[in-house]
Amino acid sequence: MTHERTWRGRAFLGASLDGYIAGPGGDLAFLESEPGKGRHTATPDTVPALVWETFFPTIDTLLMGRATYEKVLTFGDWPFPGLRVFVLSTTLSGDQPSVEVVRSIDDAVAAFEAAGSREVYVDGGRTVQEFLARGLLDELTVSTLPIVIGEGTRLFADGARAEFGVRGAHVGEDGLVRVTYEVLAP
Repeated sequence: MTHERTWRGRAFLGASLDGYIAGPGGDLAFLESEPGKGRHTATPDTVPALVWETFFPTIDTLLMGRATYEKVLTFGDWPFPGLRVFVLSTTLSGDQPSVEVVRSIDDAVAAFEAAGSREVYVDGGRTVQEFLARGLLDELTVSTLPIVIGEGTRLFADGARAEFGVRGAHVGEDGLVRVTYEVLAP
C-alpha cells in the first residue's frame, strides 16, 4: 500500500548558464553578479515562472543540507525567522539554533508528516538531487543567470534523469531566465 504525501517538495535555485548552482568551494558570489546589466530584453510574463517574492511566502517548511546551512550561517542575521527549518546532516549536533537536525531523507519525511508540513522548500544541491531521485520533488524553479562559471556544483548529478513540464517562464530585465517546472517523472 502506498502512502500519499500530505506535502509538496519544491526547490528554487539559481544556476549559471553552464548548469552550476555554486562555484568551487560552494562560492555563491556569481548569484549576486549582474552580467550584462542593462543590456537584457525582458519577455512578456503572461505565464510567469515563480520569483522569490511569489515562491517564498507559500512555504511553511524548509529543508536544507548541512553545507547550505553552514553557508547561510555566514550571511549574518538568520534569514528565516518564524519558519520551520530542518537541516539534513549526519554530523551536526542536534542542538543547532533555529533549526531541527534530521539524519536522513526518511527522517526528514517523517518530520514533515509529524509537523503537518504542506509546502516544503528543499534547498542545497545534493539534497535537491536526492529528493528528485526519490520522487519527493514536485516542483523546481530555476533562475538561470547569463554567465558561465566553468566549475563548481552542478544542478544535476552525472547520470541523473528526470522529466519536467513547464508551468511558467519569463526573462526579467535582470537577464535571468526563470522557469518553473512540474516534476513529471524522476
